[in-house]
Amino acid sequence: MKSILDIFIDIASTPAILVALIAILGNILQKKDTATTVKGGIKTFVGFLVVTAGAGVIEKSLAPFGEMFKVAFNMQGVVPNNEAIVALALTKFGTYTALIMLAGMAFNILIARFTRYKYIYLTGHATLYMACMIAVILSVTGMQTWMLVLFGGLALGISNTIFPAVAQPFTRQITKNDSVALGHTGDFGYALSGLIGKYVGDKTKSTEDIKFPKGLSFLRDSTVSITLTMSVVYIIVALFAGSSYVTKNLSGGTNYIIYSIQQAGSFAAGVFVILAGVRLILAEIVPAFKGISEKLVPNSIPALDCPIVFPYAPNAVLIGFLTSFLGGIVSLIIMVFAGTTVIIPGVVPHFFCGATAGVYGNATGGVRGAVVGSFIHGVIISFMPILLMPVMGGLGFQGSTFSDTDYGVTGIFLGNLANMGGQIAVISGILAVLLILVLLTIFQKKKVSKA
Repeated sequence: MKSILDIFIDIASTPAILVALIAILGNILQKKDTATTVKGGIKTFVGFLVVTAGAGVIEKSLAPFGEMFKVAFNMQGVVPNNEAIVALALTKFGTYTALIMLAGMAFNILIARFTRYKYIYLTGHATLYMACMIAVILSVTGMQTWMLVLFGGLALGISNTIFPAVAQPFTRQITKNDSVALGHTGDFGYALSGLIGKYVGDKTKSTEDIKFPKGLSFLRDSTVSITLTMSVVYIIVALFAGSSYVTKNLSGGTNYIIYSIQQAGSFAAGVFVILAGVRLILAEIVPAFKGISEKLVPNSIPALDCPIVFPYAPNAVLIGFLTSFLGGIVSLIIMVFAGTTVIIPGVVPHFFCGATAGVYGNATGGVRGAVVGSFIHGVIISFMPILLMPVMGGLGFQGSTFSDTDYGVTGIFLGNLANMGGQIAVISGILAVLLILVLLTIFQKKKVSKA
């Protein structure tokens, strides 16, 4: 039984396999021929591997940047990193995490089937990480295993339904349709960036319409502009870190300026690879998902990982990353002077979440929306971990913590309920949110019937 569960968890937490199987199932339900079904599954599988490879290249190029930043500015503190904190938590809460993840995926499908919120969350690793955080928080209440799995799974299913729904009005403005949703643990922050952009910017002045002088027209190419911009950023940080540190500890003897340019080029290459993979996935998964929508969950919408929006505004991706990171630096300075726990800007979350926030801010507020929305997003993901850490039990004060906004919203909500009223408060809070979803669905049906 355990080996079967392990296999299921491996599949569910491997987005490439999970989404490929979804594409195959969708084509089968539409009674497509074998060739089309196999082709759709394989191209979706390969597309996700391409995206994963691109993300790996970016993370590898950002790792030395983070190390240089800490040395350059002599900073010590907590670095938000989802992978690091999950690796620590799984050693103690691995079984709970697996069972909550399984239950959460089932509840997500049930909620999508019977409420107006038709989002099927397909980002497997994000589901795993959220399940892990929920397991840690609920275990503090002393729940019995069956209760922890049942209500933890319900909390996960609800969050995986609500957050794509919160972001969807803005996702729709980016994609121009409802064929896909965003299933990533920063949805709350992206929606907030979109809302901010709406009020502070002008969407007619898009980041993609930035005018360059004729002699600089080559900067219209996102690969070129990203490479040049990141080269400048890397070189500045490397100069502050010092030649001796970089060559001895990071570059393996390569000149520190050359090394910085090389890492900036690797970063741009990773972005290029991600954009190619996203196009491949969307070309297959959206048509295939029509079969699931028609047969299992009528009108369902696949919620996919954040890089799906990168091709819509490549300039906003770079602007969002840089301004979100700037928000993290400003927050760090405030924390130092305020004497609180210092959250060192995590370069990876500021890239993936900040870049996405930039795309959402641009969709509603153009250049100004992208800048302001992603900057405020950067401030939020810097201070939110401070509020999350106390509710994480013994794991709360390790050298790392969860970074993205959805972890903060869910964790702070459940953790404070647990601290105030224990099991009863947590269960009541989860059921209350579920009741709200049901009532909103009933209200919508009555409204439609009257119309």
